[in-house]
Amino acid sequence: MPEKKSWYAIYTKPRWEKKVLGYLQQRGMEVYCPFNKVKKKWSDRFKWVEEPLFKSYLFVRITREEQTCVREVNGVVNFVYWLGKPAIVKDKEIESIRKFLNEYTDVRVEPLQLETDAKITIRRGAFMDKEAKIIRVLGKKVQVVIESIGFALVAVIDKSNVTIKGKA
Repeated sequence: MPEKKSWYAIYTKPRWEKKVLGYLQQRGMEVYCPFNKVKKKWSDRFKWVEEPLFKSYLFVRITREEQTCVREVNGVVNFVYWLGKPAIVKDKEIESIRKFLNEYTDVRVEPLQLETDAKITIRRGAFMDKEAKIIRVLGKKVQVVIESIGFALVAVIDKSNVTIKGKA
């Protein structure tokens, strides 16, 4: 039985997204580079151009055995890692990006800003789905207070494990 293919995020050399996309497609791999239609001004006119939505990132749908093949492609720096392994991107997340870009043009990607006193929901761990309030932002982590259990517990949680309340 063949191994299931999954989507992985890969990191490319700067401004190599289109080249790497072509190289991987030549090898017969399913690759997705979300392009954003952006209005650019030339000296005499405006023109719509396609730029990668995520600078230096592509998505490739492969089996684990094909990871080495991807790393050997010119322009690929490495896979994006999560918890020591190449990060798997869910099919529904890729579909969401595709649908979103079909509906909208001139999209901006902005990092999520976590600020003191913001209400958040914890997405993973022992306090999953509990609400908390940010006390302090510490680089890639946030210090939060969890009050819903009858006590005020203070914990330091990785930013990737929280969602601002009211946002997905």
